[in-house]
Amino acid sequence: MNHLFQNQPADNQLRTLVSRRTFLRRTAAGMGTIALASLADRNLEARTPTSGQLGALESLHGPRKAKRVIFLVMAGGASHLETFDYKPKLGEMQGKPMPESITAGQPIAQLQGEPLKCFAPQHPFRKWGQSGQEICEVFPHIGSIADDICIIRSMRTEQINHDPAHTFMNTGTSISGRPSMGSWLWYGLGSECDNLPGFVVMVSAGGAQNQPIASRQWQAGFLPSSYQGVQFQSKGEPVLYLTRPPGVDAAKQRDVIDAVQALNRRFDADVSDPEITTRIGQYEMAFKMQASVPELVDFSAESKKTLELYGVERPDGTFASNCLLARRMAERGVRFIQLYHRGWDHHGKIKPGILDTASYVDRGAAALVKDLKQRGMLEDTLVVWGGEFGRTPMGQGGSGRDHHIKGFSWWLAGGGVKGGTALGATDDFGYHAVKDVVHMHDFHATMLHLLGVDHLRLTYPFQGRDFRLTDVHGNVIEKILA
Repeated sequence: MNHLFQNQPADNQLRTLVSRRTFLRRTAAGMGTIALASLADRNLEARTPTSGQLGALESLHGPRKAKRVIFLVMAGGASHLETFDYKPKLGEMQGKPMPESITAGQPIAQLQGEPLKCFAPQHPFRKWGQSGQEICEVFPHIGSIADDICIIRSMRTEQINHDPAHTFMNTGTSISGRPSMGSWLWYGLGSECDNLPGFVVMVSAGGAQNQPIASRQWQAGFLPSSYQGVQFQSKGEPVLYLTRPPGVDAAKQRDVIDAVQALNRRFDADVSDPEITTRIGQYEMAFKMQASVPELVDFSAESKKTLELYGVERPDGTFASNCLLARRMAERGVRFIQLYHRGWDHHGKIKPGILDTASYVDRGAAALVKDLKQRGMLEDTLVVWGGEFGRTPMGQGGSGRDHHIKGFSWWLAGGGVKGGTALGATDDFGYHAVKDVVHMHDFHATMLHLLGVDHLRLTYPFQGRDFRLTDVHGNVIEKILA
């Protein structure tokens, strides 16, 4: 950098190089490096993977059952009463007032001031598999994997409107700006893949109101921005600007990137800005993705049997297609894959709406579990199916259901979870979770536990305190562990 100071007097050079701000910044960086080195494993070379991206944790805190997570998000709030929580008592009470002892003082989204009347389950249930899991008949494909899934019928959350509920589900708080769970996992555990992001998101839609999903739902928050989730487009180019412009080949692009990286490194050496380090890494990742992503989305190597299992021929933007892409990402070492399907916000016409929306996700979700299982990957892949909340047992507008946070259903498969089981229960009306209640914080703690991480110990210092995904809450759900 000497050329920057050739025309400056000596005293100006000294003031530039040893200003108060520069001194403090560099001293702080040096002290931080010393502290980090003192805490690190002495044999750092042993932690360096032959491929992939290293995480912040020196070692796992306990036995690991899962290596990766695929989260199937039913965006809009799937009704537990037409999916996995059969309530015959609610059917008997059709049209009658909901007992005030159940609803008094409870939060309601859009039914304030309206008469609260019982609304019967709109589709029949049946028992599936050797385990006899009760699942609604609109899910014949998910019914076929009943012995592989654990249904949790006692989920509870804290936010009753879509965006804050998604924020709470993803980050453990309704406060915007906190890291999503995918970012936490990528930060803590790294990724087994070095040419794809460690956290990938895809979105599909169909079946009801398509509530928007803000990109901040996969943000890195106060973690380094290199852990931001990356959204892949379901149609067309998976990643925008992936292809090279005409006249630019790989060698020319490599030359430009090398020049930009050299400038970034020289600047970073002077200012020590973590965001510059992130920029350097993202340039390299983008260059690698130009080769890895086209191969990822090429289904030509998949067998006819596999394509028939999912009911797809090519990446076409459907949920089923995204499920197959998720399996391919899991094979390549992506740590956290999140598939949103927008279409579960049934404030009206829930009977045909549930049937329609289920048809978009039923086959793909079941195919994913079957495909992972036959490849020997289900045992170390945690698959999660669920929405930001459930729906009310009271009717809305005569044919729909409102948002509901006091009791709803999810299911989990693989990754150290007991299949063919159910946990928890709501009351006879499907209103309150009353047995083995599972709070969103408990799910986060359990997910981390299955990945070999103690949720109390995966922390990040920010604004004077050590933050974690579960904040000051969360207990591992021991009863669902295999």
